[in-house]
Amino acid sequence: MVTMHDVAAHAGVSASTVSRVFRNEESVSKATRKRVNDAMAALNYVPNMMARTFREGKASLLAIAVPSIADSFFASVIEGADSIAKTHGHAIAVTSLGDDPSRERPIVEALLRRQISSLVLVPIASDQSYLSTWLPHTPVVVIDREATGADVDVFLEDDRGGAIMAVNHLLRLGHQRIAFLGADDAVATTARRFDGYRHAIQDAGLSVEDQPVLFAGPSHIQEGIAGMLSAQDPPTALFSSNARTSVVVVRALQALKARGLAMVSFGDFPMADALDPSVSVIDQDPFRLGQAAAERALNRVADPEGSFENLTVFDVNLIPRGSSTPPSRA
Repeated sequence: MVTMHDVAAHAGVSASTVSRVFRNEESVSKATRKRVNDAMAALNYVPNMMARTFREGKASLLAIAVPSIADSFFASVIEGADSIAKTHGHAIAVTSLGDDPSRERPIVEALLRRQISSLVLVPIASDQSYLSTWLPHTPVVVIDREATGADVDVFLEDDRGGAIMAVNHLLRLGHQRIAFLGADDAVATTARRFDGYRHAIQDAGLSVEDQPVLFAGPSHIQEGIAGMLSAQDPPTALFSSNARTSVVVVRALQALKARGLAMVSFGDFPMADALDPSVSVIDQDPFRLGQAAAERALNRVADPEGSFENLTVFDVNLIPRGSSTPPSRA
């Protein structure tokens, strides 16, 4: 078994320096930190406390890392994962990654250094290759968006198909001007949903370039919608690409006193069915997503050599509500 002293010898530093790098202490220079990290990767080094936990079979903690635990979608994912963890005699540890991609690796690796059995991750960065060192010892399951540079199990929803379903629903109601509203965080889910939107618009013989499209953060959505509605040919329907955006869109429409617009949200959100009008949604079932990811992670712990599907894509469903209305003008 590779030890800290082996890493130190490979990197040409002391064992105490390796320990400081492992604890992410700022006193280590970037050059030394790189040499030690490269040595860890080359030797496939895992800290002794982690290896001891797995040898003794005492790990009973499933870690979950999501962008925000306050988000209703991820809160439901966590609930689903927790329901499965309990049946396996596991507790869960949950952390928020935030929206800064540079924070993903240090937060995730801090979790992986703990005595956890496995990890369910919603990545926010563009590169997860740092997971490679940990994967031989700690199963990682990624949900909601793919991992890059790491061979892990992935559970997704049919983002593209759901967007096509939403836009086709609005087209069948008679809408020809359908605005796309997306977050400006450049995550893969938004890109896949925009691709589905484009496909449905083009398949209907309409020009995507003629459709109103807005990618904006929460503080700019109202201004963007106001601009769309004041245009010579305003949209008669809105497709919001995620629940977080939808909440802001509803508030913006209320503030602008804009009524008569049809709307479909990709993702349900609290009180969506109680609004006036209630909001039609593409239902993702995040509870199911959390359950499936936790089940896979713990199955990987129980059977490291087992054969599993690496990619699972769940179907989504349209729930029509009061906002599914035909155009209010000719």
